[in-house]
Amino acid sequence: MTQGNGTASSIRFGTDGWRAVIAEEFTFENVRLVARAVGRYLTAHEEFQRGLIVGYDCRFLSDRFALAVAEEIAASEIPVTLSNSYAPTPAVSYAVRQRQAAGAIMITASHNPWQWNGLKFKASFGGSAAPEIIKKIEAEIPAAVRSHTPARTATPLAKEDLVEPYLQHAEKVLDLNVIARRNFLFVVDPMFGAARGCLARCLERNGIRCHEIHGDADPLFGELNPEPIEPHIEALRRTVLDMKADAGFATDGDADRVGAMDRGGRFIDSHQIFSILLRYLIEARGMKGGVAKTFSTTKLVDKLAAKYSLPLYETPIGFKYICDLMLSKDILIGGEESGGIGIPALGGPERDGILNSLLLAEAMAHYGKSLGEMVEDLEREFGPHRYGRVDLELRPGQKERAMEEVSKPGLDRFAGLGVVRSEDMDGIKLYFDHGAWLLVRPSGTEPLLRIYAEADSMNVVRDLLSKTESFVRAL
Repeated sequence: MTQGNGTASSIRFGTDGWRAVIAEEFTFENVRLVARAVGRYLTAHEEFQRGLIVGYDCRFLSDRFALAVAEEIAASEIPVTLSNSYAPTPAVSYAVRQRQAAGAIMITASHNPWQWNGLKFKASFGGSAAPEIIKKIEAEIPAAVRSHTPARTATPLAKEDLVEPYLQHAEKVLDLNVIARRNFLFVVDPMFGAARGCLARCLERNGIRCHEIHGDADPLFGELNPEPIEPHIEALRRTVLDMKADAGFATDGDADRVGAMDRGGRFIDSHQIFSILLRYLIEARGMKGGVAKTFSTTKLVDKLAAKYSLPLYETPIGFKYICDLMLSKDILIGGEESGGIGIPALGGPERDGILNSLLLAEAMAHYGKSLGEMVEDLEREFGPHRYGRVDLELRPGQKERAMEEVSKPGLDRFAGLGVVRSEDMDGIKLYFDHGAWLLVRPSGTEPLLRIYAEADSMNVVRDLLSKTESFVRAL
């Protein structure tokens, strides 16, 4: 995240690109600056003649920001393909792979509130750029400032449909016929984001009944945060129950994250989705490979990997670390707490909320069970795993003091529980003597301190989160 006076020195890439508040730091000047830095990186380190894809989401002025990016890249004599309309991030990443482009820039702030916008860079493999690539782009920013010239294009920019080829690919790698035969009814919630009309189009033309909500054009996101977690998915719950639908699927602002709703109104979180898909890929599709998860993801995934004798890899938070593993290891599935899940054999080294929604529907059709019933099957075998997260906006200095407190050597008790060990891969994770854990971590993209907890009881999770919040706010 960037904060400050809007100068080039304040531009920093977080866990998934550069994000800032529109008209404060996310300005046309800064967007053009970052685009020039990307152009300089491509010219120096990639086969830039293969061109760059530029896509954008539904946020305020995203289309104009994307055009500014395309103009800057074209002025660097790099071929550019600009999306002819808003597009999900997975569609833009697929276009990179399909066209063998040198990379892509996606204008989006993902799940952030409406005031924000951002810029993601996708590398030539069609996935989140590794930290080493991001560092090289950031290193080009000072030179990009000095080399500023008015953007000009020698030839008209090519505008193409990036969505339809992506949907056709999804239809090829998934079994939509088995879903259609079940006569399911699904509710889809793009949360006013870039999946508007995409998942619904794919379902309807394959004979699968669906109803879309929040599919209107609204850069204010209907006063929702476009993140598919509670409480933002309450309208999805009501619609599933009112329509007696079989399930509901929600995607975030740029459609690379997924959340789901069971037919009974139970929210199926990203940890449960990850676990359902992992089991389904192994048992029903006969797929194998390693399992990659970020530091804040459920221990249920560890238990599944152990059951099926699959290698387990844990990374810092940020899908770019998962993506890096997908490029260097044989990874079956990788995912993170925030709802980003990728399956390389089906969707490349990229998280994909649309493809994973369809794959959940395929799992329902295969097992003949609801999402809730599949979660219950997992809990019967591996025990309950309850999870919670709170995001705290704090006064200056509180975040730093909180991290100092939980990082103290020899900490043996916290929030009234005995601490048996701690880990500091990304933030500080405390493990307690009754099996629960707590993670305290500063956000990489927003001015927040994030607190995560998992236990076998929701009461324990709420107690941990509440006591930790009180502790932090008193600092």
